[in-house]
Amino acid sequence: MPYANLLYDVADRIATITVNRPDKLNALNDATIAELGVAIDVAVDDAEVGAVILTGAGRAFVAGADISELASQSPLEAQRRARDGQAVFRRFETSPKPVIAAVNGFSLGGGCELAMACHVRIASEKAKFGQPEAKLGIVPGFGGSQRLPRLVGRGAALKLLLTGDMIDATEAHRLGLADEVVPAEQLMDRARALATTMLANGPLALEGCIDAVNRGLDTTLEEGCRIESDLFGVLSATADMREGMQAFLEKRPATFTGR
Repeated sequence: MPYANLLYDVADRIATITVNRPDKLNALNDATIAELGVAIDVAVDDAEVGAVILTGAGRAFVAGADISELASQSPLEAQRRARDGQAVFRRFETSPKPVIAAVNGFSLGGGCELAMACHVRIASEKAKFGQPEAKLGIVPGFGGSQRLPRLVGRGAALKLLLTGDMIDATEAHRLGLADEVVPAEQLMDRARALATTMLANGPLALEGCIDAVNRGLDTTLEEGCRIESDLFGVLSATADMREGMQAFLEKRPATFTGR
């Protein structure tokens, strides 16, 4: 489908979704969030796509929500907007295919929340992260107060939330908010290389790893281990498991079919 605020491209089994409102620093208005929901669904449903890279056009990844929409919202509109955005971001987080955020620049507010919903975050050395909502008299609306402490811990998360401070890529990496930091000119190449490495593995195994981590984080260690053992058993009945084991024993690359 045509997108007004995104670019969507597929090459070498990798779908690249680019938020494309550079004149607005890729701020997330309602239309852009809706298009993001469509794009991730298209990528997940496409058998020719095995992984997704999410990035931004120009000098921002996503610089936040579109304040021009937020400024006049009523309490009910605000709640609806938050829940709609949360639902879209959750679709990125629960995608059975790996989603890599290639954070090229400002990743603030809703942008930081969107990056945190991705499975892995590769940051340009020029990237900036932050949750400045308190400076606007509000709290994060798209899951930031929940994902940030899960990534960086309670104290570090509250420090960022309560100050609204912006941090650079190096500090984000130190805290665990960014998984890697690379020179700006190498960002997309590194994201594609990482996606390609993932795509060499069994697609059912990738889906299982994502599922185990997502569900396990929301429960006890004991229940999480049960989820893991169940998936371990289910995957042991697949053709991919037999192919992976045989390829290892024969010292050759595996050819996975997703069955």
